Amino acid sequence: MTVIASLSRRALILTVATAALAVQASGRAQAEAQLLIEASTGKVLHAENATYPWYPASVTKLMTAYTTLRAIKEQRITFNTLITMSRNAVAQQPTKMGFKLGTQLTIDNALKMLMVKSANDVAVAIAEGVGGSLEGFADMMNANARRLGMSQSNFVNPNGLPAENHVTSARDLGILARALILEFPEDDSYWHIHSIRYGNRVMRNYNSLIDRYPGADGMKTGFICASGYNVVASATRNGRRLIAIVLGAYSGAVRAQKAAQLLERGFGSGGLTWLTPSLGTVDALAPIDAQPPNLREEMCGGHRRKPPSEDNQEEEEVAATAEGGEAGSGQAFMLSNLKPAGGKFVLGPPVDTTPPVVVFTGPADRPDTVPQTASGPGKKKKKVAAKPANTKSAAKPAAASKPAAAAKTTKPAAAAAKPTAAKPAKPKVSSATP
Repeated sequence: MTVIASLSRRALILTVATAALAVQASGRAQAEAQLLIEASTGKVLHAENATYPWYPASVTKLMTAYTTLRAIKEQRITFNTLITMSRNAVAQQPTKMGFKLGTQLTIDNALKMLMVKSANDVAVAIAEGVGGSLEGFADMMNANARRLGMSQSNFVNPNGLPAENHVTSARDLGILARALILEFPEDDSYWHIHSIRYGNRVMRNYNSLIDRYPGADGMKTGFICASGYNVVASATRNGRRLIAIVLGAYSGAVRAQKAAQLLERGFGSGGLTWLTPSLGTVDALAPIDAQPPNLREEMCGGHRRKPPSEDNQEEEEVAATAEGGEAGSGQAFMLSNLKPAGGKFVLGPPVDTTPPVVVFTGPADRPDTVPQTASGPGKKKKKVAAKPANTKSAAKPAAASKPAAAAKTTKPAAAAAKPTAAKPAKPKVSSATP
């Protein structure tokens, strides 16, 4: 009996330990979601926690852009429609353009600032201009989500700043990304602008896959403490476009790395996806009824050397160094020239393949005089002012960024006027961003 009792106790201990490990493993699994799909068919190539609810952060701005482009397609506004920076818009934090109250800009310029700078103030100005109010625009966002079959999504604001019941999932973001690509092919340039120039202030896209991963052509990143680092990324090779989604990565570098690995996995199949087990299409993935994980402690706890954000490069450099070489050194290469190191791919430093796209405030045919340095959080505005880069081209919107007519949405030019010879000043930005 003693032996039997001893064995029973050991069996009980083993069972408890196994259950504890299972719970721990489950917790780690739910701390990140991944999805890889074909853009044209919606076929799922890889899915991991893809139907868990998640806080979208600034990936929300893909729905903001979709809702705006739908309004243009329905001829309610045009790319030339002016929106105004309200008190509510000006008060938004932390990532913003820093425009003054009453500043006006076209929808075309606003979309470029939204997708590249991830400007929260511009997102609110768009929402108020298109929807009449934040609430009205949120209703439009949610109506579009329902129409697209995004059954796990609910939007409260246009920028993704923390709000109760502001949720989505990798599944729903895959559906949205496909809708943007398939419904608005003429506006595809908005998703992969490398950088924008406002005056002598140059702002680089937070999507670090652009000009670093071969074939990368969109879309949007996001970060808040509760969600971790998110990205919806697309890339095209040999006419085949894939969409990779990573939610809950530990840093921007890790986010880009994992998205690149997903894309590489899809393109590495050589198109022979029929050899892999069928996972169905993205819209057929079964939603999970659960609360979104809150990663605040993991992402923004005291163990981080600096408060994490899109703009904080310290974590980026640490991650890059850990993945194979000193960040920014001669050991970093374009991914297309890099051999796998330990089964992982290393993204090199950004490469400027195109000049920044010039953006401006004011009407398309009468752009405002652009200050040498735009005012922003923690930054004093200089009194010296200068004309926008290449004023002659800026005066003719067709040369810089030609907006579409109301009845026909033509693709706005992704490349703008050439920048002035003066070396662009690297922008100072806030300490945290969605």
